[in-house]
Amino acid sequence: MSTSTLTIAEELQERFGPAVFGVQETRDGIPTIWVDAASIKDIMSFLKSGVSDPYAMLYDLSVIDERVRMDREQHYHVASYTVFYHLVSFGRNEDIRIKVAPTGVTPAVDSITSVFPAANWYEREAWDMYGVRFNGHPNLRRILMPNTWTGHPLRKDHPARATEIEPFQLPDEKLQREQDAMMFRPEEWGLSRGTDEFDYMFLNLGPHHPGTHGLLRIILQLDGEEIVEAIPDIGYHHRGAEKMGERQTWHTFIPYTDRIDYLSGVMNNLAYLLAVEKLAGIEVPPRSQVIRVMMSELFRIASHLVWYGTFAQDLGALSPTFFMFNDREKILGIVEAICGGRMHPSWFRIGGVAHDLPKNWDKPIRDFIAYFPPRIKDYDNALMKNRIFKSRAMGIGAYNVKEAIEWGVTGPGLRACGYDWDFRKKRPYSGFENFEFDVPLAEKGDCYARAQVRIEEMRQSLRIIEQCVNNMPEGAYKSEHPLTTPPRKDRTMHDIETLINHFLNVSWGPIIPAGEAFFGIEASKGAYGYYLISDGNTMSYRTRIRTPSFPHMQMLPLLSRGVTVSDLLAILGSMDYVLADVDR
Repeated sequence: MSTSTLTIAEELQERFGPAVFGVQETRDGIPTIWVDAASIKDIMSFLKSGVSDPYAMLYDLSVIDERVRMDREQHYHVASYTVFYHLVSFGRNEDIRIKVAPTGVTPAVDSITSVFPAANWYEREAWDMYGVRFNGHPNLRRILMPNTWTGHPLRKDHPARATEIEPFQLPDEKLQREQDAMMFRPEEWGLSRGTDEFDYMFLNLGPHHPGTHGLLRIILQLDGEEIVEAIPDIGYHHRGAEKMGERQTWHTFIPYTDRIDYLSGVMNNLAYLLAVEKLAGIEVPPRSQVIRVMMSELFRIASHLVWYGTFAQDLGALSPTFFMFNDREKILGIVEAICGGRMHPSWFRIGGVAHDLPKNWDKPIRDFIAYFPPRIKDYDNALMKNRIFKSRAMGIGAYNVKEAIEWGVTGPGLRACGYDWDFRKKRPYSGFENFEFDVPLAEKGDCYARAQVRIEEMRQSLRIIEQCVNNMPEGAYKSEHPLTTPPRKDRTMHDIETLINHFLNVSWGPIIPAGEAFFGIEASKGAYGYYLISDGNTMSYRTRIRTPSFPHMQMLPLLSRGVTVSDLLAILGSMDYVLADVDR
């Protein structure tokens, strides 16, 4: 049989034989293949470069603590931990998930950083959160938790609430240990102090600095004003969102999702709920789908306005920040009128939205559609055509398509170097296949190109929103599936079955059938998704949040070498990251 007619699982089986154990069924339909941990590097290399239309991007990598999973015996391995690798093939427009069971007293598996450089941070995070070692990793140290932290927080035996641990104490010896750990030693970061002829200067940019847009520390190794190395130090904004996803019910976790990319509001709800609905087999009514698209695209514009204004400020233009935040206020006013909340409305629900659109909902949206295009044109004239702005952004922080895919760059950052990939077009969800819009592209992959893409995206989002307003379907705003939460109340006093269902869903929350599902969307900052595992309980067994800002920030050293500190601020601004999106 020719390789062109083989499935990817069959290709792996043919090539690696007994090292491939079998294929696991999942609700999302992504091929999920168990392999021998000893062969992981060879299998990753084969998938990246040995197959036609290779799986060129390492999309995600993390761990599952299997020890208390109710349906554990149904899998190919009854191991304590599972390491999973999520790869994307753009040529095939499909994903693959590889799973291995780490071996040894201390669970360990070989590092794949020599195959996928983007695995560096993902493996460090897996070690930090789960204690799984990656043999051969160049710098396996904590990434989100302090170096003095004891334990691995995402393990099932680690406390999930402050009430489950002893009150905080700071004896003198612990204080001394913490202070010693804060001493900067370049060697611990892989940095040399200098050469035989001169010493390097080291500078901390952040964690409190207006140019980092949040709690982010960047360690700069400088030769004069030129950056020799820039190392991001993240984790200052880590709040354990994945841990919280495994202690809340499927429904009560919705407000927590708003706080991941906290500038994109209900777009966070959408990625999570699409994964839950995939697990439960819930069909969302057409009206709910269009409402979701409309509100998500409004938040895309709101998020881009924050980026545009702060990017302009980073490059020395202060006034645009106030104008753009004023325009964002108009969007948040619309959101408040419809949802009742502003930045974090938590308005989407399992199976639909919280309530129907209010009376005369379309008027403020139509007013904004008419108001905003001239404003974008004004901003173009003030900034994009400004020679100072252009000189600060053009040719700075550039990368090509190959580098972007190698480091896991998605969204506007990928399209800024000319690669036509938008999940709303390639893998339509929530009815996006019914909308007419263009995918903005640029060519040079620099700070200016990333700005061009996002500005045109705002125009395209307006097109989508206008189509939503003009073609809003009639019908239900939420599915009638029994697992939607909260359940419909109009029949709770009509028959005992509905009353019981109401009582159980409100007091316990819905019980999602056992299974695994990932769903990703085209969020404002790139590809954003949830990988959820249910073992047939009222809460998620494993909640994995794949955010775009995490891999984007990992690419910062590559973009910063050889530029000046002022150029670094331009690069940071053009990335459009959110620290809660990085740290979760």
